[in-house]
Amino acid sequence: MSLINVRRDVSDAFYRYKMERLQTKVEGKGNGIKTVVVNVSSVAASLARPASYIMKYFGFELGAMTRDDIKDDRWIINGAHEAGKLQDHLDGFINKFVLCKSCKNPETDIKIDNDRILLDCKACGQRTAVDLRLKLSGYILKNQPSKKNKKDKAERRAAKKAKQNGTATENGHVSGGDEGSENGSNENEENGDAVSDHEFNKLQAEAIEDAAVQVKDDEWAVDMSEEAVKARQAQLPGEFKQKLSLNDEEDDGEGGNTVYDEFGTWIQTEAEEKGGIDEVDSIKIYLKAKDMGIENKHRTVLVLAQVLFDKNVCAQIPKRAGMLKQIINSERHEKALLGGTERLVGSLAESNPDFLQQIVKILQLYYHHDLISEEVVTKWGTHASKKYTDKNTSRKIRQAAKPFLEWLAEADEEESDEEEDE
Repeated sequence: MSLINVRRDVSDAFYRYKMERLQTKVEGKGNGIKTVVVNVSSVAASLARPASYIMKYFGFELGAMTRDDIKDDRWIINGAHEAGKLQDHLDGFINKFVLCKSCKNPETDIKIDNDRILLDCKACGQRTAVDLRLKLSGYILKNQPSKKNKKDKAERRAAKKAKQNGTATENGHVSGGDEGSENGSNENEENGDAVSDHEFNKLQAEAIEDAAVQVKDDEWAVDMSEEAVKARQAQLPGEFKQKLSLNDEEDDGEGGNTVYDEFGTWIQTEAEEKGGIDEVDSIKIYLKAKDMGIENKHRTVLVLAQVLFDKNVCAQIPKRAGMLKQIINSERHEKALLGGTERLVGSLAESNPDFLQQIVKILQLYYHHDLISEEVVTKWGTHASKKYTDKNTSRKIRQAAKPFLEWLAEADEEESDEEEDE
């Protein structure tokens, strides 16, 4: 299955948001010719939008009638239309009805407020308005998304069925009949992961080769002698010294505090030299951890949660998710991520108590990017702990996280109900 970036203008290897390339099949002849958009349900699911919105948008843009049979997952446009042309129109739909107008992130939900269509961004927290003059805007206002809508439920089932029976080829057209291969779902999912891992490993290999040359030429080698580390630590802002705390009751004794202090100090130094933490390259950070022999340690995640993010954490998480996913590989790593985040939020909330509310969006992003599992975060939310911050702050953070934890429980119940209905 051919996967592409939701924003095709982005070539970043760590870009998290992927979708299938549109696949079409032309049927009929003469006046009865029509185009079946085979995988629109799957694409719509990746964009968190109803498939009917995408099809209506195509119809408005092409000046063609559209039809759908949701039960059989058949989405039809009258006339013959190339997959490439529809993909271009899909870019327009994404720009107008999916991407946040503020941060250009596709992590948005549609909200209707007083006949206004708002895009509620989970990444930056902004709500931006959709142009009501667009033809599709009128359709959306008349067909608002609703959890209780039977049509929406049917579309979700159709999307699930499409992923299980996908048979598309990479050229955007379907080969063979309407029914997919028996193992389509597993093959697609494995291929999708392989693409991501392959890209990361390829970049990592290239970066290692480049780094070897650079270190040889002393272009970006950092003096990690004890004297140099102490000198840099002395120059760090007091806020950072306080924030980068590594006491861990689960310390396995491997490496001790020193190596992690050095790692955190190195990242902070790089950030100061480059003008901000967002300017420090993720691959370079990973390679530094690898060079220090701590790329697989849970305490490395504890450091990263405290130094990679600041008050703009919701916008920063998607950019670092690819690298973090290479390191986080166990419950212990997930707990370290939550612990470091707890310490970060607690520190930022000292000067801005309202920042506590950001924990909901932070956890949503972690969960969306597969950095934390439902089991670990649910257990984390059951009781406060003084392990990473004082118990009062820990309690406040978990209290603020309740909306996310409740949503997680409700989503689990809803999924169980749907499985029983099927």
